[in-house]
Amino acid sequence: MDFKDYYKILGVEKTATADEIRTAYRRLARKYHPDLSKEPDAQSRMQEINEARDVLGDPEKRSAYDELSNRPHAAHDFRPPPDWNTGYEFSGGEAEESDYSEFFTNLFGHAGRGQTHGRHMPGQDRHARVQIDLLDSYQGATRTITLQQPVIDAQGQITRQERTLDVRIPKGIREGQHIRLRGQGAPGLGDGSAGDLYLDVQFRPDARYRIEGADVYGTLPVAPWEAALGASVTAATPAGTFDVQVPAGSQSGRKLRLRGKGLPSEPAGDFYLVLDVVLPPADSDKARQLYETMAREMPFNPRQRQGA
Repeated sequence: MDFKDYYKILGVEKTATADEIRTAYRRLARKYHPDLSKEPDAQSRMQEINEARDVLGDPEKRSAYDELSNRPHAAHDFRPPPDWNTGYEFSGGEAEESDYSEFFTNLFGHAGRGQTHGRHMPGQDRHARVQIDLLDSYQGATRTITLQQPVIDAQGQITRQERTLDVRIPKGIREGQHIRLRGQGAPGLGDGSAGDLYLDVQFRPDARYRIEGADVYGTLPVAPWEAALGASVTAATPAGTFDVQVPAGSQSGRKLRLRGKGLPSEPAGDFYLVLDVVLPPADSDKARQLYETMAREMPFNPRQRQGA
C-alpha cells in the first residue's frame, strides 16, 4: 500500500498553517465539488481532498501522520505499526467507510458513525452556486435561496433535506467571487463548530449586456446621420441614464466609455457603449427615394478596402 501525501493532495507545504490548509481545501473544493465541477474525476478527487483535510485539519491526526511520514521508506509499501490506530477511531459525521481510502482506515481506524469518543472536530465547508441579476450587483440585494443538503436521519441513513436561506448580495460583487455564510455548512463533531457555506456567484444571462471582470458592455443603437454627423444621445445603463456624445464619423463597433459606471466594486469598473449603426427600413416610397438619391449623389463603396 502506497503512502498518501496529503500535503501534496492539498497543494501545501508541510509547514502550512491551519489557515493555509483551510484556504487550500476551500479552493480545491470549489473546483472539484461534484455539485459544481465539470471535471470527469470530480467525485474521486473530492473524496481525496476531504480525506486530506480530515487528517491535516485535525492537530492530533496531523501529528501522527507527520510522525509516520518522517520515517524512512514511508512512501513505499506502507504498513502502519501494530496497534497504531488504537485511540484514533474516526467519525466524520456524514461520512461512510467507502469515503476513505485503505491508507486512511489502516492509519486511523474505520469510520464509526456517531462514535465521537469525546472528540471535537469542526464541520466541513459546503459549496453551492447562486445566480444573480446584474442589477443585484449594482444595487445590492437580499435574495432567498433553497438548498438541498445531506443529513443523517434517526436510522443513520443519509437523506436530502431542503433548507431556505435569506442571502445578502453585496453591492459590487463580481462573477466568480463567493459569498461566505458563516456556520451554514456541515455540523461539527461533538462540540466542534459548524463549517461555512460558500456561494459561488454567477450572473444570469442578459442579452443586453456583456460582463468582463468589473467592466460591463452594452449596445447603443444610433441612426446613420447620428454616426456620420455626430449627436448627443441618451443611453440607459444599469447605473442610470446618461447623455453621451457620439463623435462625428463614428462606425459600428466604436466604444464610448463611461468611466466608473461598471460594477461598483473596489475599484469600480467602466461601462462601455458599443455603437451599432442601424439603417432605417426602405418600407415606403419616400424612404426608397431618399436611398436612391444617396446612391446617385454619394459615391461610396463600403468594400473598397477589400479591393472590390
